[in-house]
Amino acid sequence: MVDYYPQQSSIKTGLRCACPRCGQGKLFTGILTIREKCTVCDFDFGRLNADDGAAFFIIVLYSAIILPLAAWFQFALDPPIWVHLVIWLPIIVFGAILLMRPFKAWLLAQQFKHNVDDADFTR
Repeated sequence: MVDYYPQQSSIKTGLRCACPRCGQGKLFTGILTIREKCTVCDFDFGRLNADDGAAFFIIVLYSAIILPLAAWFQFALDPPIWVHLVIWLPIIVFGAILLMRPFKAWLLAQQFKHNVDDADFTR
C-alpha cells in the first residue's frame, strides 16, 4: 500500500522549515543541517540538495534592499564610517542568517515539488 500525501505549498513548508512531502516533520537538525529523513513520513532527504542556492538568492535579493538603504542613509545624514559599521553590519549578518533557513527549505521544497533528484545532474 502506498501512502498518499497531498501536495504541500513550497512557500508554506519553506517558511515552517518542514518536510516537503508531509508538511509535518522538521527539515533541519541544527541551524542548517538537513536531517537524513523525515521523522513523520520517513521521506529520505538525501536526494534533495540545495548547495549554495539559498546563499545566492540572499546575496542578490537582500543586497538589493540593503544597499539602497545604506546609500540613502549616507546621502541624507553623511555619518562617519563607524556609524555605518555599527548599523549595517549587524543588519546584514543577522538578516542573512535569519533568511538562510527558510530559503534553503524553500529550495528543497521546490526540488521535491518538481521531482528533481540530485542524481539527475551529471557533474
